[in-house]
Amino acid sequence: MAHVVLDMNDQRPVWARPEWFARELRAALPDDWTLAVLDTPTEGTGDGTARAHPAVLEAVRAARVYKGFGSAPEVLVEGPGIEWVHTGSAGVGSSLTATLRERAPHFTNSAGIHAAPMAEAVVGMVLHFTRGFDFAVRAQQRGAWDTAPFYAAETPVREVSGMTIGILGLGGIGTEAGRRFVALGSRVLGLKRRPGPAPAGVEAVWGDDGWERILRESDALVVTVPDTPETRGMVGTEAFARMKDGVILVNVARGRIVDEAALVSALRSGRLRGAALDVFAEEPLGPTSPLWTMDGVLITPHVSPVSREFWTREADLVLHNLRCFLEDRPEEMRNRVDLDAGY
Repeated sequence: MAHVVLDMNDQRPVWARPEWFARELRAALPDDWTLAVLDTPTEGTGDGTARAHPAVLEAVRAARVYKGFGSAPEVLVEGPGIEWVHTGSAGVGSSLTATLRERAPHFTNSAGIHAAPMAEAVVGMVLHFTRGFDFAVRAQQRGAWDTAPFYAAETPVREVSGMTIGILGLGGIGTEAGRRFVALGSRVLGLKRRPGPAPAGVEAVWGDDGWERILRESDALVVTVPDTPETRGMVGTEAFARMKDGVILVNVARGRIVDEAALVSALRSGRLRGAALDVFAEEPLGPTSPLWTMDGVLITPHVSPVSREFWTREADLVLHNLRCFLEDRPEEMRNRVDLDAGY
């Protein structure tokens, strides 16, 4: 009998797999297919745990489909009949092993599932600095009624509607963030890997010229590109030197895209208005990192995707792709990962 293995029992309560998800998946399968629902705990943090629990390796031996948070190479070794791998994470870096590339099953991820909450987090992070909430929080911690940073002649407190927001990567997250900033009256530039349409109101740019424009014209730079060899470290010393004074940097993508040493230097120079960081090169962020105590830094512990709506959107994606897989229409599956490009 054909077999689907569901290995998505996230141990974090907000991400816990609801019982109805497994029921809907089972109801969508043909009568001669079985579904193995694993209750061993896993976790979708970052790119997923990509673990190889003994129960997983036992279950995949008769499987054609594996759904987990990431995919360890042992899963494909022990599951020679696996034709489709789906990860509940958006990132896929830890799954792109030599074994996966060699076997080359259909590989889908959950990019875009987290787009709405992450886009809202991005807007909130920009507002944190544009409306001076960082000043208010620091004053509150001191028990001080401090209006000085708000009333100063050169106050950085301003309106989002008068800003140019640069979005580094117009994928699912960048697109949703762009729509929200457009609705707030911002001018939005979005950098794309190759020419193509953009959301209404967003000006798409691409290539080296587009990157230069993003750096030169943005009042806030939002990082939403995937972690690939080409994007790692791209926001570094040279990029900071080309930005306007007073730029706000937001990173909700992956920590390695921003050179943290260069970021610390840019913050110390006073050229940046602030940095809102949800991701870091090493997580958790080490206790000795200067970012913890620097003025103008907002840190969240890689939680921008958190939402109670995850499983509703995940079910829509998984069930659509399951229909395409069963009907031999793999080209119509959503979120197909290019194993060469890495996203």
